[in-house]
Amino acid sequence: MKPAPFTLHAPESIGEVLGLLAGHGDEAKVLAGGQSLVPMLALRLTRFGHLVDVNRVGELSGVTRAGGWLRVGATTRHSVLAQDTDVVAAVPLLALATAKVGHFQIRNRGTIGGALAHADPAAEQPAVALALDAVMEVTSEQGRREVPAAEFFEGTWATALGPEEVLSAVRFPVWEGRRGFAVEELVRRHGDFALVGVVCGVTLGDRGVERAALGLFGVGATPLRARRAEDALVAGEALEDVARLALDGLQPSDDLHASGAYRREVTGVLVRRAIGRAMEEARSA
Repeated sequence: MKPAPFTLHAPESIGEVLGLLAGHGDEAKVLAGGQSLVPMLALRLTRFGHLVDVNRVGELSGVTRAGGWLRVGATTRHSVLAQDTDVVAAVPLLALATAKVGHFQIRNRGTIGGALAHADPAAEQPAVALALDAVMEVTSEQGRREVPAAEFFEGTWATALGPEEVLSAVRFPVWEGRRGFAVEELVRRHGDFALVGVVCGVTLGDRGVERAALGLFGVGATPLRARRAEDALVAGEALEDVARLALDGLQPSDDLHASGAYRREVTGVLVRRAIGRAMEEARSA
């Protein structure tokens, strides 16, 4: 199929982007990598009168580290994040998860801002942002505001972004000390969205786990944070009890690919596996 007719804009500054979004309102949509938007347009699952291509806006791209945070510009490509030495050193979980995004062709064109703004509940990077307490930098003509990841994802393909706002960057806190990270997911075929996925991070101290992060994806309308399981892990509870708490209240839906009961069962397995791998890495740090 072909998309409905639209006007393509190619601004070269964030000011131009914001002016176009303000001028066209709900009829405008930001185009970054286009790996999700273009197929949806082609299938006419959505339509917009104006597409605002942000690939020429240099200030929206790049990785910088300062003050205990890693700041990633919204149009930074997945392929950059998976290999950038600053990302690998500062936020290893982001690099690990990004390497699992689609196929290499998708990683070469897709962007982190596009993935977060698209908010697919089966995607890896939104779960990483939620688990690590990332902060979204959202910009409009009225100025810039910061939105915690816990408040950013509102539903399937739905975020806190307004029609005249653009996700300009995302900041991830840098964990220090003896740390370990892991990403576990179940996919039908290489490159597919995950049926179920888990991202995990831990830091170890003299008395055991001092900090834990556990994010789930593919099991709800948004990525989910298993906070009770995190607290139990820090408290030193047994791995089986931690996994049980991660499943508490979890009610994945059925679809053509898997039943909710199967997803729930697999989630428990992946939680145990991810925690084990993260702990092993932290111990060897």
